[in-house]
Amino acid sequence: MDLINAILNCFVPPASLLILAFAWPTLFFISICERLYSTYFSSEDMENKVVVITGASSGIGEQITYEYAKRGANLVLVARREQRLRGISENARRLGASHVLIIAADVVKEDDCRRFINETINYYGRVDHLVNTVTLGHTFYFEEATDSSMFPVLMDINFWGNVYPTYVAMPYLRESNGQIVVNASVENWLPLPRMSLYSAAKSALINFYETLRFEVKNEVGITIATHGWIGTEMIRGKFMVEEGAEMQWKEEREVHVSGGPVEEFAKLIVSGACRGDPYVKYPSWYDVFFLYRVFAPKVLYWTFHFLFTNGGAGRTSFIGTGRPLLEGASPRRQSITAFPHGVRIRELSE
Repeated sequence: MDLINAILNCFVPPASLLILAFAWPTLFFISICERLYSTYFSSEDMENKVVVITGASSGIGEQITYEYAKRGANLVLVARREQRLRGISENARRLGASHVLIIAADVVKEDDCRRFINETINYYGRVDHLVNTVTLGHTFYFEEATDSSMFPVLMDINFWGNVYPTYVAMPYLRESNGQIVVNASVENWLPLPRMSLYSAAKSALINFYETLRFEVKNEVGITIATHGWIGTEMIRGKFMVEEGAEMQWKEEREVHVSGGPVEEFAKLIVSGACRGDPYVKYPSWYDVFFLYRVFAPKVLYWTFHFLFTNGGAGRTSFIGTGRPLLEGASPRRQSITAFPHGVRIRELSE
């Protein structure tokens, strides 16, 4: 068996690259034709369709809400902050949403997910699109963390906060031949320092949905949206770390996010979901790094090592490190800067 593997190691990679070199122009042409057809002839009409959006109270979730509203969809907005959802629901109605239902829930709790899906079915009778946007990032080195209780919080929000709503909604999505939209990140395969747990959670999430795509076949569509650096007005936000490692945003973060990359990414996501695209990438030039990841990983490592040494990556966030940022802060309740200026932004949509 070792001899067979040694032979395959020598011949399979170059043979595959040769086949790909000849096949790629044809595949690219077919892809362009499919995209043009789906854009102009088979894009889904969202008029009166039912869209459930988790993490709709801010950031990318809020902007996706507005994009679906412009298409006349019936919306179900899910987040922990009901008061914040009320203002967003009014904006969505003004933009064209037929009806808007708001539900306060925590997506890392299966019972809450079952409740808001059941309320959606009782109110609208169906689910056509499930949009998972809840995400939480960090910018600390793994060995800086002295409070490991933050680790499962990061994993719960970034992984189970997407899986639980999908699990509960799947039977209804099968009935409507619906669509699942996942807000992921390029870090699922592109290693960046200070994002180890976040990257691990996103990698698990991508692998989950890639596998699920095979299981559901053509009965339910899955659009995986990945993005790189996206700056928003939430750069000024701060976390409140409550007793029991509960994370929630302070009110300073609650500013309207509009314009720029976030709004553009939201448009791409909704357009891609309505076309049934398997992937939405913003910006798409990040894909070039994947070639280095596969064929020249040392070059990628050396590049990032150069960029992120000698202060190139900015300051460290102390979330989960057990190190207070403010003198005199209470150990039970600390206000800490979540995403320092100069470090890539990740928002928690609640």
